This record gives sequence, structure tokens and C-alpha cells, in this order.
Amino acid sequence: MSTALTKTKNAHGPVDPALTSPMAEDLEALLTGQDRPPRPSGLTASLAFGRRTMLKIKHVPEQLFDVTAFPIMMVLLYSYLFGGALAGSVSEYIQFLLPGILVMSVVMVTMYTGVAVNTDIEKGVFDRFRTLPIWRPAPMVGYLLGDVVRYVIASAVMLAVGTLIGYRPQGGVPGVLAGVALLLVFSFSFSWVWTMFGLMLRSEKSVMGVSMMVIFPLTFLSNVFVDPRTMPGWLQVFVNNSPVSHVATAVRELMAGHWPTAAVAWSLGWSAVLLIGFGTVTMRLYNRR
Repeated sequence: MSTALTKTKNAHGPVDPALTSPMAEDLEALLTGQDRPPRPSGLTASLAFGRRTMLKIKHVPEQLFDVTAFPIMMVLLYSYLFGGALAGSVSEYIQFLLPGILVMSVVMVTMYTGVAVNTDIEKGVFDRFRTLPIWRPAPMVGYLLGDVVRYVIASAVMLAVGTLIGYRPQGGVPGVLAGVALLLVFSFSFSWVWTMFGLMLRSEKSVMGVSMMVIFPLTFLSNVFVDPRTMPGWLQVFVNNSPVSHVATAVRELMAGHWPTAAVAWSLGWSAVLLIGFGTVTMRLYNRR
């Protein structure tokens, strides 16, 4: 009777904390009695951060502008602007131009990775990431994995537009896939340059400005638009040894149905150098922030 009365009073009036607070032993059993979930692997953590990058695109679809409208504009602008003057017709010039402009456009898109990194740093998001029990490079790798999807979209858009205006890859589907795969490997490695700038510089405007200063000479002083043999000798030295030229040559030949061993080796070599060099610097900067 008294117990029932106490329960009724507790339901309709103030409750004695001693009657509702769990004992210390119960709390300890609750907190320590369960097995701690296993620590995520480096791949799992990186994929989770890559998914985060894709969710940001889902909520702000305007971010796809640079991998949809920009590639279309690049293909049409340079094809119809230079096609007649350099090759006699758009259909002839597009066979040479499209693989090169594909490399140029995707490489230029990579610089937005640094802007995204810098934005998250300014918002304090990276402070939270560093406290998580995960593989330390996972946030950076996740950014780049998410951006690889954007590079695939840009490549598909440009190839579709190029096909509509007359591009016909002699290597067929295998050649196109091989060329795009090589470009994605290089772009993933090249993106580490921009993550370094994203960590070094203090604002996203600074990242954009420095990125433009680096990327424009690399992309325009290359064999994207014309054969380097038409250039002055001193300029050929730079163009022929540019990483963008090596990648453009490899992609162009792969899509044409050839296997350019030297160009592919140079492209993979540049990718390894960029990944090891700038990836190491990026993680040192990330650990010191």
C-alpha cells in the first residue's frame, strides 16, 4: 500500500533523486560492460569522408557547375575558335584537341580541392576531425576520393560534347577508358598540391589566386592546343618536359588506339612524385595545425 502510494506521489509530484538516480555500480557496468566498437580502417574512414564530400554536392548542386558547364564551354570555345585556323575544320582539329582539353579541364578543376580544405579549416571542422580516433590522412584522402567522382563527371561531359561535334576515338571504348583512368590517377596525385596550399594559406581567395598562378602556365604552356614542334626551341624544352604535356600525350595516344609506353611511364612517374612529395608536406602541415 505504502509502495503504491509512493509511486503515485512520484508520478504527480517531485521525485526524490535517490529513487531515480542509478547507482555508481550500475553506471560502471553500463559504460564498461559493452565491447568498444572496432576502430575503422583507413579505407573505411577515407570512404566515409569521401561520402561527406558527395553529400555537400547533394545539398549544394551548384558545385557541379565547374565540371558540367565549364567543360562544355571549353570544348566548344576552343574547337570553333581555333579549329578552322589550325586544322582547316572543327572535325579535324577536335581529334587532336579533345584529349588535350580533357586533361587541361580536369587538371584545372583539381584546384577547388584546396579551396574546400581551406573553407573547412576556417569553419573549425578540421579541429573536430583531428580529435577522432581515425587514420590521420583520412580526411584529406576523403576529399580527393570525393573529387574523383567530379573528375569522372567532367570527363563524361566533355567526351559526350566532343562526340557530338565530330570526335571519333580510334581506340574505341577500351582506349577511352584507359585514357580517363590514367587522367584520374594523375589528377588524384596533382590534387595534393592544392591541399598543401589549402593548409598553408589563410583564406580561400589566397588559395584561388596562388592556384591560378601555378596552373595556368602548366596547362597553357603544353601540347594541349598545338604540336610543340611549332614553338620556339627554348619553349619546347619547357613544354616537352611539362607533366601536363606527358599526360596529354598519353591520353591522346591511348584514345587513338596506341600504347605510348614512354608517355604513360612519365605520367605515372609524375603522379608518384606529386603524391609522395606534396602528400608528405600536406600531412606535416596538417599535423602541426
